[in-house]
Amino acid sequence: MAAQKKSKGKTKKDSQLIIRINGEDRDQFVSLCDELDTSAAREIRRFIRDFVRENSN
Repeated sequence: MAAQKKSKGKTKKDSQLIIRINGEDRDQFVSLCDELDTSAAREIRRFIRDFVRENSN
């Protein structure tokens, strides 16, 4: 039997959220993420987790 790889606390990403934003805002956001050595998707996921945690009952 092959050993299963253990996930390092990461969950499978199985959904998409499509949003429409101004192109200039998007470009500035992506550029800033690049400068900060992160990805836009990672920062949006972080925002969503923080928002849910802060606003949950």
